[in-house]
Amino acid sequence: MSTILNFTGTLLKNLVSKPVTKNYPEEPAVYPERSRGHIVIDVDQCISCGLCVRSCPPRCIKVDKNEGTWTINRFDCIACGYCASKCPKKCLSLVPGYQKPGRSKAAVTYKKSAEVMEAERKKAEEMAQRKAAAVKAAGEKKAAAQTGGQAAGAAAQVQAAQAQAAAPVKAPSENQ
Repeated sequence: MSTILNFTGTLLKNLVSKPVTKNYPEEPAVYPERSRGHIVIDVDQCISCGLCVRSCPPRCIKVDKNEGTWTINRFDCIACGYCASKCPKKCLSLVPGYQKPGRSKAAVTYKKSAEVMEAERKKAEEMAQRKAAAVKAAGEKKAAAQTGGQAAGAAAQVQAAQAQAAAPVKAPSENQ
């Protein structure tokens, strides 16, 4: 009988108090501040520098600059945030929450849009042309300096010869 009386107090208390459980499916989960979630990328902002790859402790990120892809193996990622902190363009970020579960352990690959890839290709071609022009100009300048140096040396020899010819010749002194 005493156990029923103990249970009655708990029953009455639970009837008048708020529910302890959360209404999760209907309301989104609220994550605490500074909770680690998952990595999100804006792949079109990525410059494929590879700093995220080099700073990732489990090496779960792969970047292919030629293909314009960024791949992450979410099962290997420890969500430390090093990649997001090292990214110079700040296209990586840690978002609170979790990824939706998948049916298989597969890496997720993000590909840059065709417009961004074309713009990067044009920029690379322009930079290559600028570099070739700069190398050509430097070669011409060096050749001109060598040719100019030889001409300056010849001009200096001519001036020295003229100075010697124009200098008065002293007669030997008779006291010697």
